[in-house]
Amino acid sequence: METKSDAGQSEEREKAVPFRLLNRDGTFNAVQSDIRKRRLGDAYHHLLSVSWKRFILVLGFGYLVINLVFATLYFFAGEGALAGLEEAVAQDRISRFVECFFFSVQTFATIGYGRVAPVTIFANALVTAEAFLGMLSIAIPTGLLFARFSKPTARIKFSSRAIIASHDGTPAFLFRMVNERLNQVVEAQVRVVMVRNEQTLEGEFYRQINDLELERSVSPAFVLSWTVVHEINENSPLFGVTPDMLVESEAEFIISVTGIDDTFAQTIHARWSYVPSEVVFGGRFADMLERRPDEGRVVVSLNQLDSIENDEVFEGRA
Repeated sequence: METKSDAGQSEEREKAVPFRLLNRDGTFNAVQSDIRKRRLGDAYHHLLSVSWKRFILVLGFGYLVINLVFATLYFFAGEGALAGLEEAVAQDRISRFVECFFFSVQTFATIGYGRVAPVTIFANALVTAEAFLGMLSIAIPTGLLFARFSKPTARIKFSSRAIIASHDGTPAFLFRMVNERLNQVVEAQVRVVMVRNEQTLEGEFYRQINDLELERSVSPAFVLSWTVVHEINENSPLFGVTPDMLVESEAEFIISVTGIDDTFAQTIHARWSYVPSEVVFGGRFADMLERRPDEGRVVVSLNQLDSIENDEVFEGRA
């Protein structure tokens, strides 16, 4: 368990880090200038990558705008353009516009209740154009919905904290992850990089990307938990590092996992990151595998993924 002093140090480190490159949802914490223009030029990719909430809002807003535009055209087509609006015309202009709007909704979806019908050439031309636009507008969201649902995604959960502690007699950087689905991720590969501020001989600061060599970077079938280990030796970028050094350099550990989902037979990927406040110096991960010989199987305790036991404190530099 984490002590009060450790919690206080973690809070101070979190305040000292101004940003993280990789957000907790796997998206990058970076924006580009003129992003709206870029989104309009690549609308298909944008609609596939936005959240479900924004996706539904965009579709709903577009649906509303299209029907408002055609309702306005029907309204200004004249009182005799649409048959069946005698009661609405007799009441007021607002009631007539509302009826025109709902007629547009019915035409857009080719419902056709029959109470209101176009009469003039102009009204029939509007109905023709809206029916054609409605056919296209329904086909496009249907394709987007199918693409979003059929896109394979990874359900890989990472430990909320990483640790730097003694592992098999040697200092090491460790974290672990589990596959939340009851399937296999075939030929799973993991890559870990550390991004930190470094200074050149000319005195310039830049973000340096350092690859961390792993004890095992490939798993033939990722089914159970996986503890990823980077041995900290003289060739490691973490050799001699302290918690304060991680904070000062604004270090961030970025993890990338790829593999083949055996259900979809397609490549999936997941990302995660750790900032200095999420790296614990000392302790070890609690065991999360429960062996049941009477049942002949192994049970993975997902609620133990973040459990760290501090019975072996690792002090000083890595």
